[in-house]
Amino acid sequence: MRERGRVLVTGATGFVGSAIVRALLAAGYSVRAMCRASSSRANLAGLDAEIAYGDVCDAGAVASAMTGARFLVHAAADYRLWARDPETIMRTNVEGTRTVMSAALSAGVERIVYTSSVATLALRANGDAADETVPLAEAAAIGTYKRSKIIAERRVESMVLRDALPAVIVNPSTPIGPRDIRPTPTGRIIVQAASGRMPGFVDSGLNLVHVDDVAGGHVAALAGGRIGERYILGGENVPLEKMLRDIALIVGRSPPRLRLPRGPLYPLAHVAEMIATMTGREPLLTVDGLRMSEHCMFFTSAKAEREFGYHARPYREGLRDAVDWFRGAGYLS
Repeated sequence: MRERGRVLVTGATGFVGSAIVRALLAAGYSVRAMCRASSSRANLAGLDAEIAYGDVCDAGAVASAMTGARFLVHAAADYRLWARDPETIMRTNVEGTRTVMSAALSAGVERIVYTSSVATLALRANGDAADETVPLAEAAAIGTYKRSKIIAERRVESMVLRDALPAVIVNPSTPIGPRDIRPTPTGRIIVQAASGRMPGFVDSGLNLVHVDDVAGGHVAALAGGRIGERYILGGENVPLEKMLRDIALIVGRSPPRLRLPRGPLYPLAHVAEMIATMTGREPLLTVDGLRMSEHCMFFTSAKAEREFGYHARPYREGLRDAVDWFRGAGYLS
């Protein structure tokens, strides 16, 4: 396979980032994987990728990692819905993005894929699947994570217009699948449900997509996305009740049948966050998570499908791969 050039991938040890590294290598690119020295490299084990150590907020480390890179995929992000110090989320997602994009401009990187999120997009009032046409206002965002991703995406857009930053923006929905090592908030739901520790559910829904399809979408966007455009990389719109029922079928448990009202859960979420403040361990139930669940977060990937051939497999394959990986890694009880 012909060498296509070197790609710097930030956040390369993470759930999405490591999948992107795999997809790029399979497509014939050489990869420099940037990660913090303290990060586990388990997700990169056995891969033919060069490692560059550094934090995305460290301008010197980013500039060094960018040297000789033809392309950039900026996938590093803090996706927590709760943190003892919310400013750490803002710093990584906003200042880290500014630092990385500025370094890419200075280095003359040819093309960039910036990993944003569907969190930056407005939902449809009637519950239909939302597309890329209406950005969510920062004032309407729930929680630090969503605000940080909106600010960061707007910064990338302004740099495209002002500085000719050669960036394509992709907006993954909710990835599921193997190597969710941290795990993500959705991965934690899968672990809890598969372990039989989720007796009920609220009336909500998500757009669920296999993480490897999100990674493939990044590779396709690098080759065929239009500069300055945003593209949703999603899968199927799935009610939470159905997701939990499918998990139960996979592991051979009875699905939860108790539909929970949100009202009584808010005091529990506040207590969970108070405990988390003392322990430092992220709570499963958060106030922002409950507020987000008041809406079905449904999206369409039609634009990416139309413009560069994006495709997502049935979401149950991602669910099964996630359960199998969590089981093999010892997460399930």
